[in-house]
Amino acid sequence: MEIHSGRELARTLLETYLGRISGSRVLDGQIKRGDGQSIDAVIWFSDLRESTPLSASLGEQRFLELLNEYFVATAGAVLEHGGEVLRFIGDASLAVFPTSGEPARAACERAVAAARAARARAQAANAARRAAGQPAFACGVGLHLGHVHYGNIGTPERLEFSVIGAAANMAARIEALCKDTGEDVVLSSAVAAQLQARCPSLGKFALRGLAQPEEVFALP
Repeated sequence: MEIHSGRELARTLLETYLGRISGSRVLDGQIKRGDGQSIDAVIWFSDLRESTPLSASLGEQRFLELLNEYFVATAGAVLEHGGEVLRFIGDASLAVFPTSGEPARAACERAVAAARAARARAQAANAARRAAGQPAFACGVGLHLGHVHYGNIGTPERLEFSVIGAAANMAARIEALCKDTGEDVVLSSAVAAQLQARCPSLGKFALRGLAQPEEVFALP
C-alpha cells in the first residue's frame, strides 16, 4: 500500500507540474535527453496583452492574481478540451492537442472549442473584475497544425518535456498577429482548412522564417 500510495503521489505531482501526458511519460521512464517522439498536433500559443503596464500599475500581488485568472481562463480551457499545457513562459503559455491517431480535423475542432471557451471564460472573469473595480485583461491565442518533436530537451541536470520544431515557432508568430489584426484568436491556414465551418480570412502576412506570406484566419 505504501508503494502504491507513493506512486500515486508521484503521478499526481508529475501531472500537476508537467501535464497529464508528459507526467505519465516521465513516470514510465522517459527521462533521458532526446526521449520522445514525432507527433502531429495543433500547437496553441497564448499571450497576455499589456502585461508590463498592468504589472507596474497593480503591484506584484495583484498582478499575480490577475495572471492566475488569465491562466485559469486560457490554460483551463485547454485542459477542459483534452489539450496538454506544456509550459508557462512568464505571461504566455504553450500547449498542444495531439492527434493521437484521431483525424487532424478532430484535434483542430477541440483546439478551436478551447479557444472559444477561453474567450467566454475571459469575458466572465473580466466582468467580475470590473464589478470589483479591478482592471480587465486581454489576451491573444494562435493555433497552428503541424509536425513537432514531443519529448525531453535541456541539460543532463535539468530537463523539460516540451515540443520543438518549426510548427511550434509558427504558432507563436501567428499569435503575435493578434495585435496586427485586432483579433483575440488567429488560425493558421493549416487549421482553417481542417474546419467544417468557413473561416474569415484576415489576409496574408510575412512571418519570420517563411519565404512566402502566410494567410491567417479568424474563428468561424
